[in-house]
Amino acid sequence: MFSIEQLEAFVTTVEQGSFSAAARKLHKVQSAISQHVMNIEIDCGFELFDRSSRYPKLTLHGQRLLPYAKASLIQHQRLLNCAQQLEHSDFQDITLAVDEGIPMTQLSAALTAVCERYPTLRFECLTASSIDIIALVKQQRATMGIMFNEVSLDDNIDFEGLGSVEFDVYVASHHALAQETVPHLDMLRLHRQIVIRSKSSEMSSFQHAHSPEVWFADSHYILLELISSGFGWGMLPKHIALPALESSKLIQLRSQFENLSWHANIDVIQHQAVSHCPAHTFMRHQLRMLLNAEKQS
Repeated sequence: MFSIEQLEAFVTTVEQGSFSAAARKLHKVQSAISQHVMNIEIDCGFELFDRSSRYPKLTLHGQRLLPYAKASLIQHQRLLNCAQQLEHSDFQDITLAVDEGIPMTQLSAALTAVCERYPTLRFECLTASSIDIIALVKQQRATMGIMFNEVSLDDNIDFEGLGSVEFDVYVASHHALAQETVPHLDMLRLHRQIVIRSKSSEMSSFQHAHSPEVWFADSHYILLELISSGFGWGMLPKHIALPALESSKLIQLRSQFENLSWHANIDVIQHQAVSHCPAHTFMRHQLRMLLNAEKQS
């Protein structure tokens, strides 16, 4: 009933806020975008937009139709990706981006299994913060990523849960907070905080800046060094903090009322362009086994 061009014009107009902005985004003339939307309205028998003001506003019917239009475009892209993959090869090479805060000591075991099944496979591994991994996969600089769960992912990215990593709040053994049992979390606001964020300055959905004075890094190991050196308090994966705890450079912050530990979920993500690739499917299977083994050890 509707063409892909019509649905694309409709969805892009909503996302960009006007027919002219949609035309610029799609590299088309405005009249073409308007006509595509009008053709949908003619076929449906109702208006998608209220055009009485300067910018088009979705009608109630348009709001109901929008999620179905978006879903149709996503499925169409999946179809194109699958066809392109089938045309060019049986499998694609793997570029894996990993958040270094996630324990991956047995990654070589997973790679060994993948290489045995796909001996001509080429592999590349990148390290980045979880937010940056989303961008790397979205841009297809990486085909897969292992990251801490984030609320927002691109429509072209698929994800699967792998497990979790335990975090806690730490300070250096010579820091002022090390001598206290904090009566409430507001006490932490009196001291500098060290926080993870991406290279594009985006904050993680589960790590927030609470103190008015904050230092940032995009690496958990840089965070560890800054916290261990006494520059501030911060949140770290327990497995990364453990050596510094055992050497007494770091202590786990004590709190009177709240348990400051929590578990961050781990996801493996990949671009839809490789969703039908058997090498990537097998790699995901190996990663599940890897993370389960890490959890049980």
